Amino acid sequence: MLVVATDAPLDARDLRRLAARAVYGLARTGSAYSNGSGEFAIAFSTSPGVRSRFNETAPRAHQTLPTDATSPLFEATEEAVYNSLFQATTIRSAIGTAEAIPIDRVRDLLKR
Repeated sequence: MLVVATDAPLDARDLRRLAARAVYGLARTGSAYSNGSGEFAIAFSTSPGVRSRFNETAPRAHQTLPTDATSPLFEATEEAVYNSLFQATTIRSAIGTAEAIPIDRVRDLLKR
């Protein structure tokens, strides 16, 4: 599951698009999609200007980011996936161990 939080003033349409781009960012980093893999994303904005109020019935004018200004946010989703992968730590449980990515080794490989 991918959770995308932003302080950019995005409306519901652009938040849906941002969530989709996060899944694309996961795919570009090498995720293998298969039956039952379950990749899905949600996105929300913390911008005060786009918050809806409980029981609010009257429409409000929102100051949202223009649609053509969302590209940098879309591009950042792939980088966010890499950042999360490199921040992971090795974990152990009763069923086994999941090793963290060896960052120094990756750096050496990229230098070559």
